[in-house]
Amino acid sequence: MTDVWAARADLYRESEAHRQGPDLDLLVAWATGARTALDVASGGGHVARRLREAGLQVVTVDRSPGMEPDVIASADNLPFAEGSFDVVCCRLAGHHFPDLEAAVREMARVARERVLVVDTVYLDERTEEAERIRDPSHVRNRSEEEWRQLFVQAGLVVEEARRLEQPIELEPWLRRTGCVGEEAARVRALLADRIEGSLLRLDRVALRGRKG
Repeated sequence: MTDVWAARADLYRESEAHRQGPDLDLLVAWATGARTALDVASGGGHVARRLREAGLQVVTVDRSPGMEPDVIASADNLPFAEGSFDVVCCRLAGHHFPDLEAAVREMARVARERVLVVDTVYLDERTEEAERIRDPSHVRNRSEEEWRQLFVQAGLVVEEARRLEQPIELEPWLRRTGCVGEEAARVRALLADRIEGSLLRLDRVALRGRKG
């Protein structure tokens, strides 16, 4: 998967669906008062950019060298001591993690105060099939309840959870993973009830957890 993400790096850095949005604004608001942050699976660096603009000292970590993180590591094996960062963030990456439970435990371990997560929320199996066709690195979206359970199992108290509607442009979403031709047609058919004009509705869930 590392080579795949290196090839996609520029597309994710330039992606409007990742560069902005109410979920990104919410993460920044939830990080208020923190001085240090870890951005897990930092991708195009959009969370880190916004947190740095807000005055935080941010370390980025990603398993893909092509994403140019500060530290190359997977989310389920973070090379930091317990409580190294006031806040740990992860945005739009959890559905790619082979062992999400271990990743959430690691994020909780290295956080001193808070863990903040945004991810695409589970909708139904048709959407999951479409996601896997579009991007074979997709593992599984989780429901809000599943995320809550993962937080609790990692020793986190869920202080707030929000469901966010955030339509994105369909065609750039397909192009970012090289999904074209018959595969793209199949994805469009599976998601037909979620497509409105040029926009695709894939809701997101955001959770704010506190160390217990």
